[in-house]
Amino acid sequence: MAELYDILILGAGPAGISAALTAKARGRNTVILSAEPLNTPLAKAPHIANYPGVAAMDGRQLLASMLGNVFEQGVPIRTGRVTGAVAFDGKFMVSQEQEVFEAKSLILCPGAQQGTKPLPGEAEYLGKGVSYCATCDGMLYRGKHVAVLGLGSGAEKDAAFLKSIGCDVLLLTGAQAKDVEIIGADAVTAIRFGGEEQAVDGVFILRDTVAADALLPGLDMTEGHIAVGPDMQTNIPGVFAAGDCTGRPYQVARAVGQGNVAALAADRYVKERET
Repeated sequence: MAELYDILILGAGPAGISAALTAKARGRNTVILSAEPLNTPLAKAPHIANYPGVAAMDGRQLLASMLGNVFEQGVPIRTGRVTGAVAFDGKFMVSQEQEVFEAKSLILCPGAQQGTKPLPGEAEYLGKGVSYCATCDGMLYRGKHVAVLGLGSGAEKDAAFLKSIGCDVLLLTGAQAKDVEIIGADAVTAIRFGGEEQAVDGVFILRDTVAADALLPGLDMTEGHIAVGPDMQTNIPGVFAAGDCTGRPYQVARAVGQGNVAALAADRYVKERET
């Protein structure tokens, strides 16, 4: 049986790290799921001189120092592409690559979702032929024609997996993948790119991160950001959000504070259901 976490945190940036440290201090069993932490906008910042109590350094150094705090406290960080989350029987189930994690509450800290504008037809056919996880949904398309759209890293690996289970795979990357339109009726029937149309039964869209509202259907968004209340609660009970994903200004200090507030609120949420 999979381990049941009290608080599961998506994202290992300043907000996620702050949330994890607060959750740990509250005695909560927690885990962070994240893409590679040192491949983020903060890690690429050349100079940060306005974070209180810390001498000027580059973003990679600051993030590495924060991650060091997490490792010292024994909070595990699992790296890989998170592809979906669902509420089930009072808990949340989150898929990362080929693993599924269960938790009593979620804190979403994926950062600002820049450059993740959905492809034409993507939202309309999500769950109707559009998927974000080849290893999760690939067997549904065994012997069928599928397109793999590499909008992030690892597309070749996923395409190879789909071929190994008997799919006929069309792999598109780079500019070609960005120019795809997904078309269909009740479900996906084809993709259109470069002025041509190719019949397919399914489309696997592979980004390094999945947009928050696609990751967790039903999540309220405001101008591309997750809508939250003062305690960082989203419209879904038990789901909180913190950091750049909740809106501007995109500042490390703001993200850290929100991560702390979100973890305290998640702790209260879990505690109320334990009594």
